[in-house]
Amino acid sequence: MHDINIGEKIYEYRNKKNLSIKELSEIVGVTSSLLSQIERGLSNPSINTLKMISKGLDIPLYNFFKEDKCSDNLVVRKENRVKLTFPENNNLSYELLSPSSNGVIQSMLLELPIKASTSNELMNHEGEEVAIILDGCVDLHLNSEVINLQSGDSIRILPNMNHRWVNVSEKCAKIIFSVTPPNF
Repeated sequence: MHDINIGEKIYEYRNKKNLSIKELSEIVGVTSSLLSQIERGLSNPSINTLKMISKGLDIPLYNFFKEDKCSDNLVVRKENRVKLTFPENNNLSYELLSPSSNGVIQSMLLELPIKASTSNELMNHEGEEVAIILDGCVDLHLNSEVINLQSGDSIRILPNMNHRWVNVSEKCAKIIFSVTPPNF
């Protein structure tokens, strides 16, 4: 859990209610000096003081402990995607569609050039994978089977299943896949 600045949250809620420190301190029954110190992070309020502040601001006590989710950390703009290429095949590329690999799922865009393969041998990974073919036609070598997938088709690959992707179309194939847990 990240550090939560309770004083900053009190300050924000107080300002939303258009209350001065003096007005809130009178409602709560604490000194203006103490309230100012709490808001600036110089003093830690007791649970009883927090209860009185939440009552004075007319908000639930748990609001002081909620983490704000900043949407900036959730969005990946097309021009800011992390792109992975490999020295042995510069034409093969993966673009990270997830903001990071810190979550429980990771999504990527695979661009597979004409007649290219993701690897020479079957590979596997711990996580479960779901993929959808956006463009092109691919053969998915899955254990001892070859499954032909067309644009719009999707597939689930279970953990530790041996697999590789082969583009069998006359254009670059595009595949979006999500893996949990992240493995790139």
